[in-house]
Amino acid sequence: MDTETRLSSLREGESCLIAELLASGRLRSRLRGLGFIEGARAECLHRSASGDLAAYLVCGAVIALRRRDADDIIIRNAEFGMRN
Repeated sequence: MDTETRLSSLREGESCLIAELLASGRLRSRLRGLGFIEGARAECLHRSASGDLAAYLVCGAVIALRRRDADDIIIRNAEFGMRN
């Protein structure tokens, strides 16, 4: 699959490649510093019951993001199912 969507659409157990950051300013800088760079692999590990927070594995670190911040990250090549 080679479609682009938002990181916030990833479900638990799915992984993807980061395609682009739409965020600007300090948020963009912070996300890049945390490993959200083009070509990096990200995996959704857990979603809160409310769905507003999600934990992602990026560059060996687990990072929690609010839905509105994850909406600023474009992804591609989402892989469905649990990782091996």
